[in-house]
Amino acid sequence: MAVKSLSIRIEDEMLHKLHVVSNYEGRSANSQILILIRDAVEAYEAKHGKIELEAKKET
Repeated sequence: MAVKSLSIRIEDEMLHKLHVVSNYEGRSANSQILILIRDAVEAYEAKHGKIELEAKKET
């Protein structure tokens, strides 16, 4: 599994709050974001069914 990088725009206050939450949970901000994304995808799939991805061709 390849790991990709993603850049986001976030207000200072929200970023600070993210750091407070992630510190409370004992995680880095990056790990906290990954958990939030995973939870959102799982909730979507529970409501709408599994997301089927096309197989990527190796070049």
